[in-house]
Amino acid sequence: MALRPVMANIKALDCPAVGRFWAEALGWSAYSPGVTTYVGPVGGLVWPDPVALGIDIVPVPEPRTPTKNRVHLDIATNSAAQQTELVARLLALGATPADVGQGEVPWTVLADPEGNEFCVLEPREIYRDTGPVARVVVDCADPRAMARFWDEALDWTLHEVTDDHAVLRSAKGVGPYLEFLRTPDAKTAPDRVHLDLLPYAGDDKAAEVARLRALGATDLDLGQGDVPWTCLADPEGHEFCVLAPS
Repeated sequence: MALRPVMANIKALDCPAVGRFWAEALGWSAYSPGVTTYVGPVGGLVWPDPVALGIDIVPVPEPRTPTKNRVHLDIATNSAAQQTELVARLLALGATPADVGQGEVPWTVLADPEGNEFCVLEPREIYRDTGPVARVVVDCADPRAMARFWDEALDWTLHEVTDDHAVLRSAKGVGPYLEFLRTPDAKTAPDRVHLDLLPYAGDDKAAEVARLRALGATDLDLGQGDVPWTCLADPEGHEFCVLAPS
């Protein structure tokens, strides 16, 4: 038994607007099959996508807090010219420069129209085959502990683990990386961005949730009420959801 990440879930006041922004940022399309807006590769709504990690924009009534998000997306580029063009285009679409203490770095830190930070990376060979989302980055205090939990939770492969970071990717060698990055700040607010995980067809969702609890996950009440997914938090308190297999 194992789970796979299928979506990066972003909370927003204006789902269609945030969805349009991310679709433009990634060169994808925005689909609104219900109250949420799904952003995924062009060509029609395919869920779960066999390669890409989709983005699900979910409506919430409260604005994001000024606290830096502890989960963010990094966008890949293939050349310095593409990086420059993409940053300029995103600023024109409503992104704003963001200072998260990065100093002088080769990547550009921006925030989407509702303040969610993300990075436009300089070209890196390792991300040439990931698609537009190079990686999902999670701030944490202990990357080794996060690696132990998430390596057991997912069917992804652990590529690297040090005191400063841990990196996982799909065992199929496709799609983005998941990186846990050691940071000095502690988690003080609910995550505005989180991962949604999905069991494989035929797997027992309740058994998967029980397995995650045994690994150190805790139940989470976000006011979700009676819903088909289960809200949990990892050992450092990062929220995530286990969806019901279709």
